[in-house]
Amino acid sequence: MPSPVALFVYNRADNTRETLRALLNNTLAPQTDLYVYSDGGRDEVSWALVREVRAVLREIEDEVRLTRALHSMTIVERPVNYYLERNIIEGIADVFTRHDTIIVLEDDIVTSPYFLQFMDDAFRLYQDDERVMHVSGFTRLIPSRPAKEGTYFTPFMAGWGWGTWRNCWQQHFRHYKSRDEALEGLTPDDINVLEYGGVFPCLKHLDRQPIPWDICWGIAIHRAGGLCLYPTHTLVRNIGLDAGTHFRSLDHQFSLFGKRFRLPLSRLIQRYEFDREPFQHAIPLVHQTPAESPAIETAIACALTDWGIRYTWFGRLLRRLFAKRG
Repeated sequence: MPSPVALFVYNRADNTRETLRALLNNTLAPQTDLYVYSDGGRDEVSWALVREVRAVLREIEDEVRLTRALHSMTIVERPVNYYLERNIIEGIADVFTRHDTIIVLEDDIVTSPYFLQFMDDAFRLYQDDERVMHVSGFTRLIPSRPAKEGTYFTPFMAGWGWGTWRNCWQQHFRHYKSRDEALEGLTPDDINVLEYGGVFPCLKHLDRQPIPWDICWGIAIHRAGGLCLYPTHTLVRNIGLDAGTHFRSLDHQFSLFGKRFRLPLSRLIQRYEFDREPFQHAIPLVHQTPAESPAIETAIACALTDWGIRYTWFGRLLRRLFAKRG
């Protein structure tokens, strides 16, 4: 059986529907078990949105039952608000009571039809390579021209459409409760490596409560000397950068004549270099000895600079104006 998928959703019905539609379009979907963990609301407003999401889930569940678009679909409705970190961590633990591998999606990850195939091929190829701890369907790197299909390794962990093995997760993952706990035993050199020389200041998120799960997983991979496997072409696209648990956009939403509109202020100021359509072809995998590449690490550092944001001329002007005021 292919690896199961764990999908974590909260309050975005449209994104959830689009994510599920793309997943059902995967070549291995009819053989795949899907577990959906629907977080509960925090107040009446958020509960209304949660109910919209759950209506979408039941709609897709009915379709799956009729068409067999998935091998199975299990919906877990949280009775209260777990928040993203608890929902994901407990959901992963739940799947690992039944399966040896897991593919993790959130409610804004649209996948290529060949995403599941790539993940499963990678799990089989590298199941005995303990240094490979994480497989991702997303890459921040822009393919070289002419585009070459393949894979690469890096210690850097990306959490948009990813997977791992049960033994690896249970042995290494730890959800830290404080900055001091997360950084215990790490040297300034370790911190420099994790933050790519300061161009990717991800460890500032250790001051959040709860600490984001992905920062904890990235630190775990670093502590273990692990590597992550990536495709040279992205097989997923994040469609939720305009509004998410850990992200807020500059776009402004407003209502007019009973309809909702969005003023895309972000596009006037910035663009995301890694916002690309998923690759629509299968990526063949051949086993390679896991190893870091200085050229890849240099390219990743460039891609991570400013969190992958590339400013327009107007955005650069605004940044200079605000910098002078500061």
